[in-house]
Amino acid sequence: MTTVPSAENASGTTVATHRLTGEQRKAIVAGAIGNTVEWVDWAVYATFSPIFAGQFFAGGNETTALLSTLAVFAVGFVMRPIGGAVLGAYADRRGRKKGLTLTISLMAAASIVIAVCPTYTQIGVGAPIVLLLARLVQGFSAGGEFGSSSAFLIESAAPGRRAFAGSWQQVSVGAGSLIAALLGTILNSTLSDADLHGWGWRLAFGIAGLLGLVGLWLRRSVHETEAFGKISAKPRRNPVVAMFRDHPAAALRVAGVTIAGTLIYYVWVSYMPAYAHLSTGIPLKTALLANTLAMLVFICLLPFGGLLSDRIGRKATMTAFAAGFVVFAWPAFHFLANGFWSVFVIELIGLVLIVGYSANCAVIMAEQFPPEVRTTGIGLPYALAVAVFGGTAPYVTTWLNANHHGDLVWVYVAVAALIGVAVYLTMPETKGKQL
Repeated sequence: MTTVPSAENASGTTVATHRLTGEQRKAIVAGAIGNTVEWVDWAVYATFSPIFAGQFFAGGNETTALLSTLAVFAVGFVMRPIGGAVLGAYADRRGRKKGLTLTISLMAAASIVIAVCPTYTQIGVGAPIVLLLARLVQGFSAGGEFGSSSAFLIESAAPGRRAFAGSWQQVSVGAGSLIAALLGTILNSTLSDADLHGWGWRLAFGIAGLLGLVGLWLRRSVHETEAFGKISAKPRRNPVVAMFRDHPAAALRVAGVTIAGTLIYYVWVSYMPAYAHLSTGIPLKTALLANTLAMLVFICLLPFGGLLSDRIGRKATMTAFAAGFVVFAWPAFHFLANGFWSVFVIELIGLVLIVGYSANCAVIMAEQFPPEVRTTGIGLPYALAVAVFGGTAPYVTTWLNANHHGDLVWVYVAVAALIGVAVYLTMPETKGKQL
C-alpha cells in the first residue's frame, strides 16, 4: 500500500507535503505510461483508417469504405459512457490497480484482434463484424481508462502535488497520439504502397497491442492506493447508484467542467489544421506540422500547469483558460493567414491556454468525490460530456464550414468558453481538500 507522507503543525492539523516518494513517482510513471499505451491503441485506428478501410468493406468505392470505417470509429464513443459506468464501478469495488490492468488488457487484446483479422475477401461480412466488435471493446476500455487512471494518479500523489500528478494523465494522452502519428509517418516513409496496404497497417496494430502488454506489466508492478485501501473492507452500495443518489451535484459539476475543455480541445487539435487549409489555402501538411509542434510544447507545459494549480488553486487556473478563450476566439480565427508562423502562433496560444484545463481536469474531478465512488464519479459524467460535446465538435465545425458559416466557428468556441467561466467561477475550490 502506498504511504502518503504528511506532517503535523503545532495544533496537530495535518499539513500537505509537496515531496514525492519513490513509490509515488513509480505510480505516476506506471499510470502515465500505461495510459500512453492505451491511447496509442486508440489513435492508431484513426491514423491508419484510410489505409485498411478497403480490407474490411467491399464495394470498390474508397470513399464509401473510409466512411464505413470512420463510422465504426465513431461507435467507440457510444461505448465510452458504458465503459465509464461499468469499469468505473469495478475499480471502485475491486481497486484502482485491478481496474487499470483490466482496461489496458482489453485495449491491447482488441488491437491484436484487428491486427490478425482476415479481410473481407477472405471471410466476407465477418471481417467488418470483427472490426466493429473490436472497436466496441476499445471504446468500452477507453471509457473506463480516464476514471481509473485519474483516480489512481491523484490518490497516489503527495497531497500538495495532486494537480502535478494528475497532469500526467493528459501528458500521456498527447504522447499516445504523437506516437501513433510517428508510427504512421515511419511506415508511410519506409514501406511501399502495396506493403502498407497489404501488411503494414497490421504491423501498426500489432505494435500497439504489444505496447499494451508492456503497459500491463508496468501496472501490475505498482501498489494499490492508500485511499482505496481505507475503504476496501467497508460494505458498499452500487457505485453508479451511490454517485447519482448521494453526489448528483458533483456529477453535474464534472460534466460542466468537461464541456468547455473537451469542445475547445477538439476544435484546436482536430479541426484547426483543416480549417486553416480550407480558409487560407495553406498546404494541409504545413498546417499539420504547425499543429504537431504546438502540441509538443503543450505536452511539455502540462506538468508546470499542474504545479501552478497546486500553488494558486484550481479555480484560478481553470478560469484563466476559459476567460482567455472568450477574448482569444475572435482574433484567432480572424487573423489566421496562409503561412506556417501564423498557424503555429495561433495554435500555440490556444494550446497554452488549454493547459489551464488539461492540467487540472483529472485532479478537479477526483476531488469532487469520496473514494468509494471516485472512479465512477470521474469516468461516467466525463465520458457522457465528451461523447455529447467533444464527439460532436468536429461535425458541428465541419457543418458550419460546409454551409458557408465558417466565420461563426469563433462564436461556437466563445460560447463554450463562457459556459466554462460560469462553471469554474461557481465551483468550490478543492485545492488542499482531504481525500
